[in-house]
Amino acid sequence: MINFLKYKWLYFFISTIVICSGLFSLFRWGYRFSIDFIGGTNIEYKFSKSVDTKKINEIIKSNKIEVIDKKIETSHLVIRTKALDEKISSKLKSDLENNLNVKITILKLETVGPVLGRETMIKTGIASLLAILGILIYMSFAFHGFDYALAAVIAMIHDLLVVIGSYSILSHFFGAELDTMFVTAVLTAMSFSVHDTIIIFDKIREYYREEGQGKMEYYANRALTETMVRSLNNSMTIVFMLLALSLMGGVTIKFFVIALLVGTITGTYSSPFVATPILVFLEKRRRKV
Repeated sequence: MINFLKYKWLYFFISTIVICSGLFSLFRWGYRFSIDFIGGTNIEYKFSKSVDTKKINEIIKSNKIEVIDKKIETSHLVIRTKALDEKISSKLKSDLENNLNVKITILKLETVGPVLGRETMIKTGIASLLAILGILIYMSFAFHGFDYALAAVIAMIHDLLVVIGSYSILSHFFGAELDTMFVTAVLTAMSFSVHDTIIIFDKIREYYREEGQGKMEYYANRALTETMVRSLNNSMTIVFMLLALSLMGGVTIKFFVIALLVGTITGTYSSPFVATPILVFLEKRRRKV
């Protein structure tokens, strides 16, 4: 049997460094929000031949379009603006074709209001709170103790902070945009975290039933030793699949997959090294009271 809990302060230190780095990025730089959240118009044009990028800039300015972000190449234009009506976007396309003497293929043209983003965030917050409440109630009844439920929820919040902090770093340094797919990745990571935690806690409860009251550290280390290989094998199959998708998949899902990858790794880590030490601490404190 391996004494995993011997290094609990090392786990605490690692988690603190990772979470603090992410929170620093979150409060210092924030996120690059996608059109889903701030509203606006996404335009992507492909030109029939190479053109002068300076002329493209001049035409955009002449149409008095408020640009949020843009990427201009000799034969490709990607631009994000404040919400444009159909008349203005049609005029921009017409001016580009006439002044540059090219034919334009519209690859993307979408306009979204900021209301959608606010509604999505509100619903995500409500869904997360309901999930936390449901887990607290379920695990309190299933394990006949609030400590199990509280430890699992704290580990889940740990994973949530790691994912949102890591994504802020990705957003600042690599241009990842916070969109509805990121929300999906966050909720998926939260569920994965609890799934692994329940397996370990169930083993601990099984030892209590078979052997009666004993040292909590012993039962926890024994459960971790017996479940660690299975948990790693289960997680690595997911990690390898997500790594393949992040390397070979399309650009549109790249950061969504990376967010899932971070969530999978931190979920695998938090179950034995965050949730279990917290459970041991809570159970030892309760028995002293």
